[in-house]
Amino acid sequence: MSNAAIFLHPNGFDTSGQTLLGRHSAGESFLRGLIRHADVDRFHFWNVAGRPQAELDALVQRIEAPRQPINWIPQAGRGQLAEPGVLNVPSPAIDAEAWQRRPFGSRRYALCGITHTTATARVMQILANLLIAPVEDYDALICTSTAVRQAVEAQLDMFRSYMGREYGPRRRPELQRTTIPLGVNVEDFAPSAAHRAAWRARLDIPEDAVVALYVGRFSVKTKMNPALMAMALERAARATGKPLYWIGSGWTEPQSTAEQLHADIRALCPSVEYRQVDGRPADVRFSIWSAADFFISFPDNIQETFGLTPIEAMAAGLPCVVSDWNGYKDTVRHGLDGFRIPTLAPRPGYGGDIAYWFANEWITYDNYAAITAQNVAIDLAEAEAAIVRLIEDPELRRTLGAQAQAQARSVFDWAAIIPQYQALWAEQNARRRAAAPDPSPKDNPLRPDPYTLFAGYPTRHLQPSDLVCPIPGVDWAWAQARLNGPLAMYGRFNRPTGPELHQVFTHVLENGPTPVARLLELLPAARRNYMERALIWMARHDVLTITATA
Repeated sequence: MSNAAIFLHPNGFDTSGQTLLGRHSAGESFLRGLIRHADVDRFHFWNVAGRPQAELDALVQRIEAPRQPINWIPQAGRGQLAEPGVLNVPSPAIDAEAWQRRPFGSRRYALCGITHTTATARVMQILANLLIAPVEDYDALICTSTAVRQAVEAQLDMFRSYMGREYGPRRRPELQRTTIPLGVNVEDFAPSAAHRAAWRARLDIPEDAVVALYVGRFSVKTKMNPALMAMALERAARATGKPLYWIGSGWTEPQSTAEQLHADIRALCPSVEYRQVDGRPADVRFSIWSAADFFISFPDNIQETFGLTPIEAMAAGLPCVVSDWNGYKDTVRHGLDGFRIPTLAPRPGYGGDIAYWFANEWITYDNYAAITAQNVAIDLAEAEAAIVRLIEDPELRRTLGAQAQAQARSVFDWAAIIPQYQALWAEQNARRRAAAPDPSPKDNPLRPDPYTLFAGYPTRHLQPSDLVCPIPGVDWAWAQARLNGPLAMYGRFNRPTGPELHQVFTHVLENGPTPVARLLELLPAARRNYMERALIWMARHDVLTITATA
């Protein structure tokens, strides 16, 4: 099977921080699944952030100890990505990566990105940029759900139409778009009688009580409004007259609102025994599922694109009651794994004012998401009916839970999804190798050479024929002390080594005025551009002088 280098920035995979987002959980889960199930002889991890090796080794070991060796690619080792042939990026931002690849040639390696949230201004810009950036048809963007794939295609269509009207059709092929869901490691969520007993004792929940569980971030504006769950559970509790407990396992954003938010939730469901748990620690994230009898989640927000927690619930053998929204449509089978509750939103074309205010930055992203979500409703009567059925029918809970767990294992376990990634990477590599050479210049007009962009700033530019001259009385010891001084050493970047500087300085001292071109011949070709800049640096600090020839 094909391989890929993993763009391993800790921010895409580390779940140990105070801010736990869905993309962190998804990244950690993907890396664990890759290590467990990838058919490769070794892993290629790119230390793109330049972090200490020990830190990254500890992160990988904490997620999953690899059984195959790791090839660590250093931060500046972009050229080494040619060996695996594909770079897998845990975000859609492959527009920037396409530009960064350009100096090495577009055929050097293929790019594979993935969608998470697509509603932010940044990601909307990224998607538009995909029609401008030098991406190829062997590059790919993975969409995690049918709904987000439709959103991506809609935005590309709109921007493509604009570009076509203004500048003509795009000549370069577009990157592939493909739909592959996020996955889970099903065995990590296996229900446990010991965990069930421990959590129920800790939360003072009777063993025979029916327990609903929500897992996720509490953010009314950018996640979902828990009022919808609270109202549905309250209606069901009153309809059955039976004790109903509800565990909210997550964390609140911002944290300062937590106490008031949970008080407001309790006020909406007085007939329900509500329990709140910090869902961030790893021992909670993987064990809390055992305390519940069914899972509930009613997203109403464009921030959501896939929704990982329903398949985690399915892996734990829990039936789900979820809103029929975005990626949940692809995961929970209505009547088989649980129930999807219909949602209602305004017609297309009725949000232009919202978009205009967001474009002008008169409303923040949080408020943009909140405003759109405020105009989304669920069918509370159907939600009540679904919850009532689960409360009153333990056999239905067991049947749906077993079916959900079987579906999670066969469709959403990384053992089933990693081969889809590897098949995509193999296709990308095959297309890349078969592609014709790209005749385009290897420049990046978004980040041009500063001495080209600002060529009008200096009086003149260094020429190969300019003469580099010694300064009477200056020897290497004095020059070295001057060049190592604090006012000379700042901004040290890609300068020649000490021995290289010594070699050039000594040559000038012994041979007198020497053309720049002759001095550069003393060094290997790959080092000459650094030395050409350094000659000006040495003249700047009065170690040598440079004079123009006629």
